[in-house]
Parts: sequence; structure tokens; C-alpha cells
Amino acid sequence: MAVVTVLMLVWLSSLSLRCPAAEAPETAAAGDAKAAAPADGKAEPVTKKGPVATTDPRELMLQGGILMWPLLACSVVLLTFVFERVVSLRTGRVIPQAFVSRFLKHLKDGNLDRDRALDVCKDNGSPVAEVFAGAARKWGRPSVEVEQGIIDAGERVTHGLRRFLRIFSSLAVIGPLLGLLGTVVGMIQAFNAVATSDALGRPEALSQGISRALLNTAFGLVVAIPAQTAYYYFVSRVDRLVIEMDRLAQEVVNMISAEEIQYKSDARKTRRAAAGSQESAVG
Repeated sequence: MAVVTVLMLVWLSSLSLRCPAAEAPETAAAGDAKAAAPADGKAEPVTKKGPVATTDPRELMLQGGILMWPLLACSVVLLTFVFERVVSLRTGRVIPQAFVSRFLKHLKDGNLDRDRALDVCKDNGSPVAEVFAGAARKWGRPSVEVEQGIIDAGERVTHGLRRFLRIFSSLAVIGPLLGLLGTVVGMIQAFNAVATSDALGRPEALSQGISRALLNTAFGLVVAIPAQTAYYYFVSRVDRLVIEMDRLAQEVVNMISAEEIQYKSDARKTRRAAAGSQESAVG
């Protein structure tokens, strides 16, 4: 998303926003220059300069007016939080595979009890460890209670993973609104030019207001499109991470619930009884 924003800014800086009508006086000026050329045939080159500087981003900001600066601030905020969410929602940070593999293996081998499992989860501190800790607090309880502990911990973890996502949806709304406000200001300037001068005969008098209106609209969309894209992307990523944590937590439930513990205990008693019977038969 950050790359998309930068590319759109570069594209806008190279885009020509000059009005065709505004070039009419330049054409006339070029004709006058040719008419006034020296007799030796060496005419002075005519330099055309449009109403909007389209190669310098700083000039674009100045030409767009004061509302371009809030739009620039919005783009900086967008890039900052995109970077923060990309780092925070890495799979290795949310669901570290090394920790998950060791934790599940120790549970399966019977090397962990309730207190030890809680200490291991606390030391790791990852979101999936918080979910596992919620299950460990209900160690030996019925599976329904263990699952409820996972749900409670999962809600807190999900809230943390979705932190700052509202900023993206807010920027997706604020950007176009600021651009629309800048467009209205630019059109007001254009109509004032018509009202206060003979602008119908001089289209260049309208160009500044129209250019400001178009610049604000364009930059508002430059902020809104990446912001909305980032919002949908990170929401989808959070949902995938939550589904994966729920799957892993279900494995924990199947190993520490009262039903599973009772089943293992009965299985051990059955094996011991069978072994005792075999020894008696042999004796």
C-alpha cells in the first residue's frame, strides 16, 4: 500500500493538468514572437509555461492551496500506520511456530501441568500464547469451560490485532472530503474570476481555480484509494490469523479438558489391568 501511494504521487507530479483553452494565448504569443523575429531568420525560442507546475511536487502542493497540506499529513499518517501494521501482523510475531510446536509437544507428552503451562505462555508473550494461557487457566475443567476461556482470551487478542484499523477507514473517508472541499474552493475562485473580470475572453484567468480544484480532487483520491485498500487487506489478514489461532487452541482443548484427562486416566487403568492379567496368566 505504501508503494501504491508513492507511485500515485509520482504519477500525479508528472501528469499534465494544463487546460487546452489556456494554451490559446500562448499560441498567439508564439505567433507574435515569430512575427517579431529578426530579419536574419534566427528567432528567439518561445518558452511555454502552464498554469500548473507539473514536474515539481513542491510546486504542485503550493498550487493546490492550503488544503493540500492536510492531505499530505493524511498520506504521512497512512504510510506510518501501514508500516506499523505490516510489522505487527507478521505471522512469526503473532503465531511463532517454534513456540507452538514445543508447547503442543510438551502437552502431548505430559511434560506440562497448569502452572508450568501458564509460565511458559507468560514468558513467550505472543498473541497465540495469550490464547493458550486462557485455555490453561481452565485446566482440567469440562471442554465447554476451556473453550470459553479461549473465547475470552481470543476476544482480547483480536482487539489488539485490529488496533489502528479504524484509522485506515477514517482516512479513506477524510481524504476525499478534503479533496472535495479543495475542489469547491477552486471552483469558487474560478467563478470569482468570471465575475470580477472579462474572463470569458481570457481563459487563463480561470485556469488557476480550475487547476486547484482538480489537484485537490486528485490528491484526495491518492489518499483514499490506498487507505481503503490497506483497510481491507489488514482486516483479511487479522481474520486469517484468528482462524489459525482458533484451530491451534482447539488442539489444546483436546489435551487438557476434563474429558480428555479422564479418558487418558481410564486408558492407563485399562492397560495396567490388561498387563496384570497377562502376568497372572503367565504365572
